[in-house]
Amino acid sequence: MIQVIDKIDDKIDLIEMKNDDLTVVVSNYGCTIIKILMKDKDDNVDDVVLGYDDFSDYQTKDAYLGALVGRTANRIGKGKFSLNGQTYSLPINNGPNCLHGGIRGFSYQIFDYKIVDNSIEFSYLSKDGEEGYPGNLKFKAIYTLDKETLTIQYLATSDKDTIINITNHSYFNLSGAKEDIYNHQLLVHSNKYACIDSDGLPTGKYNEVKGTPFDFNIMTKIGDVIDCDDEQIKLGAGFDHPFIFNQYKDQVELFHETTGRKLTVCTTLPGAQIYTANYLDGRIGKYGINYPRRFAVCIETQNLPDAINIEEHPTTILKKGETYDETTSYKFEVIK
Repeated sequence: MIQVIDKIDDKIDLIEMKNDDLTVVVSNYGCTIIKILMKDKDDNVDDVVLGYDDFSDYQTKDAYLGALVGRTANRIGKGKFSLNGQTYSLPINNGPNCLHGGIRGFSYQIFDYKIVDNSIEFSYLSKDGEEGYPGNLKFKAIYTLDKETLTIQYLATSDKDTIINITNHSYFNLSGAKEDIYNHQLLVHSNKYACIDSDGLPTGKYNEVKGTPFDFNIMTKIGDVIDCDDEQIKLGAGFDHPFIFNQYKDQVELFHETTGRKLTVCTTLPGAQIYTANYLDGRIGKYGINYPRRFAVCIETQNLPDAINIEEHPTTILKKGETYDETTSYKFEVIK
C-alpha cells in the first residue's frame, strides 16, 4: 500500500510504502528516503536508516541523509570538465571540488510524482545550465517496494550531450541506531578500489584489495579494519572510496549479527562509494539520537566519480537522444 501520510507544505509530501515485510517513508523533496522500518530476529521493529525529525534539517544540512544525489554524485575535480571542446564550471562546495551536483543539486529539489500500483514515479526537469551542467535533462526515479526489496530505477534523457551519475545516499545502521557500525560485517565483491587524494577526489590510480584492509570479499567486521595503518584509510578518515565490482548482481552485503538483519545491494552500476560516515559530527538525528562519526554505512552505487576527468571513455557521459537507465535494489532480510 502506498499513501501520503503527511504534508510538509503545499509542495512537499511524505509518502509511505508499506507491506508485510517493510515500511518505507520517502519524500518528493530530493526523493529522500526518510525511514525504513524492519523487524529483527526477535520481531522487534527498528528504523535502519539515519535521518531527521525536523524536516527543515533535510533542507539545510549537508550530509545528504537518505537523499537522491545528482546530476553527478561525488566529486568533480575543481568543479570543471570539458565536453565536446567546451569547458563547464560547476559550484565549488567541498574543498576545491564540486560535490553531489553543486549547491542546489537534486537532493534539494522538489520532484513531481505519481503513484502507480506499488511504485512511486518521481520526475524532474533539470534545465540547461542548472548548477552549470549542459542540457535540459528530463529525469525520473521510480521507487518500487516488493516484499522485502526496495528497488530504485533511474531514467534520464537530455537535449544536449551532458554528464550524469546518480546515487542514493542513505546511511544504513542495521542495529536500529543502537550502536555504531564497528560490529557490522561488510562484504563487497571487488578486486580493486579507486585511490583518493586528501580532498576525497579519485586520483585515477587503482589499488588491488588483496592483502589490504579494503578486501571485503569475505564478510569482515568493519571495526577490525577501519583503523588500520593504511595511507588510503588515513586520507579518507576511514573508508570513503569507490569500489569496482567484479560481479553483476548482489555486489554488496551488510550484516548485523546481534539483530540478524542483512542488507543486500544489487545494481546495474559498475561500482559503489563505500562511506563509513567518517564526517558525521554528532548532530541530533531521528528520535533524538546523537549521530557521531562512523555511525552508519553508505553504499552509494554509481559510475566512477570524476570519470569525465579520469577515464579515457567516460562512463558518465549521456549523449543527446540516448537514455540513462540504471537500477539499484536493496533487499532487507532477517537471518534467524
